Amino acid sequence: MPLHLRPFVRWRCSLVFACLIFSCVGGEHTATVTHPLPAAFSDLLPHFLVEPDDVYIVKNKPVTLTCRSTPATQIYFKCNGEWVHQDDHLIERTVDPATGLPVMQVKIDISRQQVEKIFGLEDYWCQCVAWSTTGTQKSQKAYVRIAYLRKNFEEEPLGKEVALDQEVLLRCHPPEGVPTAEVEWQKNEELIDPKADPNFFITVDHNLIIKQARLADTGNYTCVAKNIVARRKSSSAAVIVYVNGGWSTWATWSACSAICGRGWQKRSRSCTNPAPLNGGTACEGQSVQTSACTATCPVDGGWSEWSKWSACGTDCTMWRSRECTQPAPGTGGKACQGLDLQSLNCTSEQCPQKNSHLLTIQPDLTTTTTSYQGTLRSRHDMAQKFSMSNGPLLEPLPNGSQTLHNGKLPGEPGDFVSRLSSQSYFKTLPRDNVNTSYGTFNFLGGRLTLPNTGESQGSSKGSSFSFSPGISLLIPPEAIPRGKIYEIYLTVQRKEDLRLPLAGCQTLLSPVVSCGPPGVVLTRPVIISMDHCSDACPENWAIRLKKQSYEGSWEDVLLLGEELVSEPYYCQLEAETCRVFTEQLGRFALVGESLSMAAAKRLKLLLFAPAYCSTLEYSIRVYCTDDTQDLIKEVMQMEAQLGGRLIDEPHVLLFKDSYHNLRLSIHDLPQAHWRSKLLTGYQEIPFYHIWSGSQRSLHCTFTLERLSVSTCELSCTLCVWQVEGEGQSFSLDFNISKDNRPLDSDFLLVDNSTPALAGPSAFQIPYLIRQKICSSLDAPCPNGADWRLLAQRLKLDRHMSFFASKASPTSVILDLWEAQHFHSGNLNQLAAIMAEIGKQEAMIFLVSDGEC
Repeated sequence: MPLHLRPFVRWRCSLVFACLIFSCVGGEHTATVTHPLPAAFSDLLPHFLVEPDDVYIVKNKPVTLTCRSTPATQIYFKCNGEWVHQDDHLIERTVDPATGLPVMQVKIDISRQQVEKIFGLEDYWCQCVAWSTTGTQKSQKAYVRIAYLRKNFEEEPLGKEVALDQEVLLRCHPPEGVPTAEVEWQKNEELIDPKADPNFFITVDHNLIIKQARLADTGNYTCVAKNIVARRKSSSAAVIVYVNGGWSTWATWSACSAICGRGWQKRSRSCTNPAPLNGGTACEGQSVQTSACTATCPVDGGWSEWSKWSACGTDCTMWRSRECTQPAPGTGGKACQGLDLQSLNCTSEQCPQKNSHLLTIQPDLTTTTTSYQGTLRSRHDMAQKFSMSNGPLLEPLPNGSQTLHNGKLPGEPGDFVSRLSSQSYFKTLPRDNVNTSYGTFNFLGGRLTLPNTGESQGSSKGSSFSFSPGISLLIPPEAIPRGKIYEIYLTVQRKEDLRLPLAGCQTLLSPVVSCGPPGVVLTRPVIISMDHCSDACPENWAIRLKKQSYEGSWEDVLLLGEELVSEPYYCQLEAETCRVFTEQLGRFALVGESLSMAAAKRLKLLLFAPAYCSTLEYSIRVYCTDDTQDLIKEVMQMEAQLGGRLIDEPHVLLFKDSYHNLRLSIHDLPQAHWRSKLLTGYQEIPFYHIWSGSQRSLHCTFTLERLSVSTCELSCTLCVWQVEGEGQSFSLDFNISKDNRPLDSDFLLVDNSTPALAGPSAFQIPYLIRQKICSSLDAPCPNGADWRLLAQRLKLDRHMSFFASKASPTSVILDLWEAQHFHSGNLNQLAAIMAEIGKQEAMIFLVSDGEC
């Protein structure tokens, strides 16, 4: 074709295309004459005002797809890559009054049979195509699916019997369906709304959680699945919430049945705290206890014989007397009736005329005392002199402490244990010398400390770290009655040997500590110090002190924050330690019940690895344990047997009561030298294994493989977090290399403290100085410069009522100070506080040995 004719041909073809649109619709070629667009819009491409949407075919009812476009000269549907026949289109043509542009709308119907024809190939889809004189445009694809909902649930909820306050999990996996079925839960045919009742929680995988089972939660639970096709109901699951019976406190003893002489008295309790319900177990043990008693018979007083008459006095009178001592009246008996003094006039011969030699008798002011001069406080290198009126002789022990035991020193520890085990009240005494301390004490008091619960040596990195104070028993002076000598023990129980009944959100916050023998008579409280692992936020917890009864059941004896000074127990909760004042020895534990998901326990993360590695595999063990020294010590001892070494300092993690598990993972491995053999991205420890404390030594093992035996250095990151962001998340960076040091120096706890200290060596404050402070501050002072100001200066204001209930408030305050400052007591600081109060007794801390 000549070159000068080509522009003419191109213009002629455009004109023809504007007038004729050739299409191949339904397999037939047709030519449709269209109305040309206004010249001003002749270069516009069509755009869609309405595009077809995804639809579902319910049963056999066809669905309609709609498409609208402007400016458009033609518009048709294409389904699964093939044009829909022109006759199946319903087309409407209008003109946009604002622009004058043609608007075309097309509709088609899709039947179930059309979709089923391509079953098994791919989803059925349709797309709208619009033309203008300038070109074509395609709409989005609309998928047409056949809706259904199968009848059978893949997993249905199962009935359960659960204790009060226990968590309940009901599982439900709805039937297969298109679209995916929505799930709701019903209780007794009523819809459950977790927003209205936050005790219910529906998980993302459709399970129902009852956080704390209540009696009102007993009922039939049904899982309901529904979509646009149908509504299916699972079989009902019966949930029965039962209550185990609990004993009430013992009533007071009845009066002795005998008015005079031997009789009986009894006391009772009832299974009403709480009463068993819905099949819960009844209380075990006796509901009535009897005890022999002796009623002292009343004794009427009787006169002694009259004394001889006195010499005749200057007033010519002589006297004689008698006393009501044969017998003296007692136990409500009558006093003697009559005169105890008689006088008689002297005769004139007996009456002296002159009395110039009156007899003066000087009284004997001497007293019989026994003194001991020795090193009573060897820790402070102080020699003291201690005196007791008519008392036995104090004998020094080799370690500088003292004991009183019939004038003889106690035997070896083994003899002591065998002697204790032969006594009836030591039948349950543990034989574990590692976790038990023993001592013999009298009225001077003393202290027991469990071994290896003090400070630790350094980690493998050479840095040192300290543990919390651990477990100790302070026996204040005068707590044991004078004349009594007690052999006392202190031990920590293993959890697997003694499980506390925990329910709902309760968790053990402390070790289970025993001291005894139970039943010994104490005249004032002793102080048990034990570490705990709560976050020390009282508003998040209801913390109870539990004590095991003689029958073996555990009873709540104290709720922290609601202490009664009339009770024999009292607690002070510090950041990491709980101080328990008790007038009764026994077995104790601290149990916390979380009041919100913000409540958290402190966990200790301990990282161990082999000390020597000759193979390609290298394992890192990460322990997650409560931050109490008995558990940390247990892990240390176990790793010592495994030949492991501590590769980083212990880290503290706050683990919240959020029902979320703990996840651990290792990242940032140097790929050129190391690779992880773990198949999954993380390891997980279930929430209740940590919260309930039922599993011992929880840990995860990460097995790594080095690509060459010559590779000795490893650096990586350990991440620890609670699922869905609950709790804390942090990273640990550490280096591992060959270490030839002895294993014991790596991480084993070293404790050089004396487990038993008797007498003055157990206390910071000397005995006589303590007595002077008490006599100075116990008496109320008008300006408040007494024991109340001492408590205020020591920041113990909260316990004023407790101190005031004691015969010597100052003595109890000093007991608490001794329990808190055994390792770090500063007598000068205490003296400065006394000086602030304005007492001259502040200077007694500076007296010489001779004055003490």
